[in-house]
Amino acid sequence: MARKATATSAKTQPNAPQFTNEQDLEAFREMLLIRRFEEKAGQMYGMGLIGGFCHLYIGQEAVVTGITMASEKGKDAQITGYRDHGHMLVMGLDPKGVMAELTGRQGGLSKGKGGSMHMFSNEHRFYGGNGIVGAQVSLGAGLAFASKYTGDGSVSIAYFGDGAANQGQVYETFNMAKLWKLPVVFIIENNKYAMGTSIERAAATTDFSMRGASFDIPGEQVDGMDVRMVYDAAKRAIEHARSGNGPYILEMLTYRYRGHSMSDPAKYRSKDEVTKYRQERDPIEQVRARLIEGGVVTEEELKKIETDIRAIVTEAADFATNDPEPDPSELWTDITIEA
Repeated sequence: MARKATATSAKTQPNAPQFTNEQDLEAFREMLLIRRFEEKAGQMYGMGLIGGFCHLYIGQEAVVTGITMASEKGKDAQITGYRDHGHMLVMGLDPKGVMAELTGRQGGLSKGKGGSMHMFSNEHRFYGGNGIVGAQVSLGAGLAFASKYTGDGSVSIAYFGDGAANQGQVYETFNMAKLWKLPVVFIIENNKYAMGTSIERAAATTDFSMRGASFDIPGEQVDGMDVRMVYDAAKRAIEHARSGNGPYILEMLTYRYRGHSMSDPAKYRSKDEVTKYRQERDPIEQVRARLIEGGVVTEEELKKIETDIRAIVTEAADFATNDPEPDPSELWTDITIEA
C-alpha cells in the first residue's frame, strides 16, 4: 500500500509539495469560483428559484481542483454523484449553463430537464452528476473500459462519498477494475458524514483507502483540505492508471461546511466543529495566505480576482433567472437514439 497522510495543517506538514506561483493562483481562482458559485446557488435555492435537490460543495473545493489540475483536461473523463457543481466549473463548463440548469431553464446544460443532479458534457469529458448513490462508480469503470478498448490513453476519475463507499456495487466494480486493469482512479471524498450519519456510526472500518486491499488495489489517505497534497497524490494515481497498472484509490479527507443538502440543518454536529475547520483548515484561505506571505500578489490584486469572480457568478445568476423555461416539446427530446 502507498504512503498515508493525515489531515493536519499544511504548515505542520514538512513534506508538503510546493506549488509554483502560477499553480497557487490557478488553484485560488478555481476554488474561489466554486465557493462563490455555490454560495449564490444556496441563496437562489432559498428564494425558490432552484427546485428539487441541491447539494453544495462548500469546503471541499480543494479536492476536485487539485485532481483536475493533475489530470489532462479534455482527455481524462470525470464522473461524480450529486454534489457536482464544483466539478463542472473546474472542468470548464459554462457557469451560466450550470446555473441555468439549476433553475430549469432552456439554456441549461441539460436544457433544463436535469437539474442539480443530472448535468454532463461529452465535449468536456464530464459525465455527471448522478443521483443514485454509488452508481457513478460502476459507470466510471465503464468509461475506463472504453478507454482501454479504444486505446485512447485516457484515465477515468470516479468520485464518490464515504456513504457511497459502503454500497455493494462499489466492490463489484473494484473487482472488475483490478481484474481487467482498467485505467480508473477512484476518489473517495470523505467529508465525515454520510447524509447525517458520522463515519464512525456507519462504517466498520473508517480507513477507506484500504477498501480495495482485498482486490490488490493500492490506496492512500490524502489531506483533502490542502490543494497541493491533492495534486501531488492525484499525479501519482493518474500516472499509475495511465501506465497500465490498473485502478488506484485516493481517500480525500475533506469537510463540507453546509448540510448534506439544502434541506439539511446539520444538527448532528457541533458549531464548534464547523468553525474549527473554517478557521484552521479552509482550503482557499490556505492558498490566500501563501500568496500574500510569499509576496506573489497584494491584497488589492486578490480583491480584483474576487471582484472578477463575483461578476462571473452574478452574470450566471442573472442569465439563469431571465432565461426562458424550456418548451414543453423538450419532454420528448433526448429520449431515444437512432441505432
